[in-house]
Amino acid sequence: MPTLGIELCDAALRAATCTNSEARLLDVTDRNGSTEWPGFVYHEGSNFTFGRAAEDMWFVHPRRVAHTFWAKLAHDSASTLNVANRSPSFSELAFFFLREYTSRITATAEAPTSLVIAVPGSYLKDDASEDEKIGLLLGMASELKLPLAGIVDMACAALCDPRAPGFNPTLPVVVVDVQLEGADLTLLAVDEKLERKHFLHLPNSGYAQLLKHLTATMGNRFLRHTAFDILEDGRVEQTFFRQTKDFLESGHDEHRYQLNTATRNYEMNAKHDQLVNDTQAFVTTLVQGLHSFIDHTAHAPGLCTVALTARTAALPGLIPKLRAAGFMRQLRLPAGAAAAGAARIGEQRLKPQEDLADVPVEKAVPLSDTRRMTTTVWEARLQKSRRAEPRLAPTHAILDGIGHSLAGNGRFTIGPATEGTNVPLPESFNTADDCVVPLVRDHGRLWFVDPRRPGRRRRLRPLPRRA
Repeated sequence: MPTLGIELCDAALRAATCTNSEARLLDVTDRNGSTEWPGFVYHEGSNFTFGRAAEDMWFVHPRRVAHTFWAKLAHDSASTLNVANRSPSFSELAFFFLREYTSRITATAEAPTSLVIAVPGSYLKDDASEDEKIGLLLGMASELKLPLAGIVDMACAALCDPRAPGFNPTLPVVVVDVQLEGADLTLLAVDEKLERKHFLHLPNSGYAQLLKHLTATMGNRFLRHTAFDILEDGRVEQTFFRQTKDFLESGHDEHRYQLNTATRNYEMNAKHDQLVNDTQAFVTTLVQGLHSFIDHTAHAPGLCTVALTARTAALPGLIPKLRAAGFMRQLRLPAGAAAAGAARIGEQRLKPQEDLADVPVEKAVPLSDTRRMTTTVWEARLQKSRRAEPRLAPTHAILDGIGHSLAGNGRFTIGPATEGTNVPLPESFNTADDCVVPLVRDHGRLWFVDPRRPGRRRRLRPLPRRA
């Protein structure tokens, strides 16, 4: 097998391989055929269940489910579980989970010859945390006989994904990653290397808290709509939770909730706007935390690039709130970016170590590892009409044969779809920086505005009217 990278994220572990600098995510199936691996463990009798199957028991048997062991990786006991009259430690549960996950990787593909693990930034926040958590990981790798070649900060690894859009190395980059038990904010900058400069963990901004909140709010709507209480039975609540999580992750405009009982069926249509409303407080807290973090590091929102992991970008209403807070430079990282980046780092320059004490732990990577923005030439040309007679004012902007109305007295923008523009350019423009062309109507005339030069504008000459 080519070099393997593992993204050790409790929201969902991911694995990727890299060959000739081309990364590919692996669909690691569990014993039930699911490819989802959230950081959950369920205990019954002498058996442990991991990942999606354990998450599916969260509301059914909450005292038999643990989901904080990756975030709290330590020798401390996980008090929610009782196994043989004792509580297993967080590190034991993490070891059992990693053993299951790596065994399923080899069952899915073949044994890796080299492995790089991307770890949460909280594992490397200070010397004490690094000694404890990385020491435990090295012990697991030794016990499982994994060909470990390196351990790298997750934010650094994500910016090395060869599938990712490039970032501007002249500006600081803030990677925002919402995980299961909290959110990590990591500021990186380029000197001679891409290096982590500042880090902040927001403990109350994780998917576990959000999904419980969304399940409750949607459940209240379901009760008002159908007079059926989802709290009546744990299995019903679990089914409702699963539908809520699927709705959140799908990004669809609407979702039909369906619950079946022995006597009748209950249904309710939910709208994406309701998700946006329900997540508003969560998203506001996250954006405020990011703004405070940037202020503390003496940077300005407009001079930073915000890199959102796929699970973070999926939060309803987050992107426009970031834009409203001044974070105009945004890029979205692909799913499993840290796993793919870790695999690429391993293929490029790291080799397995016989003595695990020699395994490098990195919070900075060479620029050659990263997916930087490449400069390409583009320009917008204004065609000046030579005719002197009066002409009708333009009414539409035409792209690929589709007319977009210029009606109204406000601002009209052309640019990448990620910027929420009126006329979205093709997907290939999504990675471009400063590629928004604003038009402003003033006294019945349209003007192109150069956003980089305040006050500078050029009149848009009237064009033939289009239907």
